[in-house]
Amino acid sequence: MRFGINFFPSVDPRQLSGHAYYQQALALAARADELGYHHIRTVEHYFRGYGGYSPSPVVFLTAVAQRTRRVRLVTGAVLPAFNHPIKLAAELAMLDCLSDGRLDAGFARAFLPEEFDAFQVPMDESRARFEEGIAAVKRLWTEPDVRFEGSFHQFGPLPLLPRPVQQPHPPVWVAAIQTTESFVWAGEQGYHLMIVPYLSAFDSVAANLQTYRKSYEQAGHGAGGGNVQMSFHLYVAEDGVAARHEAQAPMEEYIRLFRQSATAWLGRTSGQYKGYEQLVNILDAITYDRVLQEGRALIGDPVEVATQMRALIAQFGPVEPSLQVMFGNTSEAAARRSLELFAAEVMPRLTDLPSRPQPTAERV
Repeated sequence: MRFGINFFPSVDPRQLSGHAYYQQALALAARADELGYHHIRTVEHYFRGYGGYSPSPVVFLTAVAQRTRRVRLVTGAVLPAFNHPIKLAAELAMLDCLSDGRLDAGFARAFLPEEFDAFQVPMDESRARFEEGIAAVKRLWTEPDVRFEGSFHQFGPLPLLPRPVQQPHPPVWVAAIQTTESFVWAGEQGYHLMIVPYLSAFDSVAANLQTYRKSYEQAGHGAGGGNVQMSFHLYVAEDGVAARHEAQAPMEEYIRLFRQSATAWLGRTSGQYKGYEQLVNILDAITYDRVLQEGRALIGDPVEVATQMRALIAQFGPVEPSLQVMFGNTSEAAARRSLELFAAEVMPRLTDLPSRPQPTAERV
């Protein structure tokens, strides 16, 4: 089974500077590479403690590339709505070159109204910009001279330099949360899938994953579906009681910072984001006790965390967990302990579990 590390900053800048955060994250990334983790992933967000220390996944992952040898580098994710596809395609291709072909290119739609307002992009254009942006990037990667005539971007004919190392192009991943249509579309396109199930009903996520895998297979992209990365907070200590006690403050800080950004949804609605106007209310209902009771984070001693992981795989099927060890006000020492204990004492307990879909028998 494969595991990765997900750097989704949730940091109050009054407690930790950007400089200090990057130094800690890069040190952990290098250690994760040494310990055999499969990927390093980071997000694109702006302005606030929730995600704001990661305005450019490409810049961060380029720094990671120079400190590592094996890990895959996952943009989890870049946002086509806020980036011109020429610049996005070129910078991602450059990262693929600098990392010797280790890029996994993940794309997402964005969901915070404050970011759309700042970039002067209507939220109702979110999906169309997302789909057009991915299509343009893929053409720039694979065609010698591209003339593109989209609803939002028109350019060419022109070539792209540099060209990516991986051919025909780096693997493409897309983010989905709760809309069934998003899972169907990802499967039909043959893309790999990234999920953050923290606020979702797990039964609904499992059903959407089945839909994705079915759509992927029926569209002729291969039996069993594409690869799935799923994000979970991780806090491991030698003693489970101590782990649950220590993790409470960082988890509650994460929720506080998430809520702070989500308040931009108050008084807003969008047909492209049905139900998001309730995001603050949903976050208000997420208590630390609920996180523990519902298994929404991996918290405990190594045996407990391995048991929790088995339960998640039983519910969701084969996935590659993307683990957040730095969240809220988690110390660097605690994050490193989680990273190392998980590698030493949890991973060996899960070697029989698959992270990738297993081929199914052909239908007659």
